[in-house]
Amino acid sequence: MQFTSEQRLDDGVLEREFTLGEIPGTLWTPGSAVPAPLILMAHNNGLPKGAARLVARARHSAASGYAVASIDAAGCGDRPRSADDEQARAELRRAMQAGEPVDEIFESVVGTLVENAVPEWRTTLDALLSLPEIGGPVGYSGWTAVGIRLAVAEPRIAAAGFFAGGYVPRAQREEARQVTIPLLFLLQWDDEGNPRQRALDLFDAFGTREKTLHANLGGHTGTPWFEVEDGNRFFARHLT
Repeated sequence: MQFTSEQRLDDGVLEREFTLGEIPGTLWTPGSAVPAPLILMAHNNGLPKGAARLVARARHSAASGYAVASIDAAGCGDRPRSADDEQARAELRRAMQAGEPVDEIFESVVGTLVENAVPEWRTTLDALLSLPEIGGPVGYSGWTAVGIRLAVAEPRIAAAGFFAGGYVPRAQREEARQVTIPLLFLLQWDDEGNPRQRALDLFDAFGTREKTLHANLGGHTGTPWFEVEDGNRFFARHLT
């Protein structure tokens, strides 16, 4: 892991850009010298690690005492995509605009992103836990599809917060039954791109006995800011 830039923010949080092989990432750490528990923070469906909503959440969590990391996994952010991936995304946009069924296209696009992203997240986790300023345990916050696979494949993750927006491939809907860690599931009741019942069925499928559903009125990007505060309290119960 090589740090390529750093800046100290007004609240004392240290924000550093890093590279790990071909993986670009950002790490936010609190101002205190005590090793901090870690939250891996992933955005939906290939959006960049520098997306404003993710950065705001990351900085707030870091100011609350957590180390927070985000990466642009393969095919995400500015990282190159294959010609097949670009064609599938173009077909997805066309089908959505035309009001056509998109499940199978989503399956191809998102399934590929999950398969490529999870190994890179695990590689990043190995490197992060070797840093003296990070002491564990580890939480996950963000994109549901990647989060399910990570929660099943990575025993070091102790708790997870999922955003119900974003298509979840069939493989991850089946894997949801194997998720046994504490879970906070956020649902936007009027999400224009994600059927409500599908999200509710997914919540019911999770195998953990410690799961909480927060539903708020509003569209896909309308999650209230107070859910960030509640998310920090959730992680405080399970990571500190």
